[in-house]
Amino acid sequence: MSLTKKNFVLRINEDTFNALAKWAEDEFRSVNGQIEMILDKALKEAGRKQSNTNGIDVKTNYRKIEKKSQTRV
Repeated sequence: MSLTKKNFVLRINEDTFNALAKWAEDEFRSVNGQIEMILDKALKEAGRKQSNTNGIDVKTNYRKIEKKSQTRV
């Protein structure tokens, strides 16, 4: 996995940018970070990118723990 990032220009309409900016703000990310997160998630869901390189997916592991605790009740 490369640690370098590629720069490129992204042209989107103003409404889309504003929606992304609001979403990013709500999740305490930059617009760039939000776009990276969205693209990363989409690539993983499409099977075009492996999950976390360290093998730990915090949200997935949390859901597994949550399900286990619900079945014990």
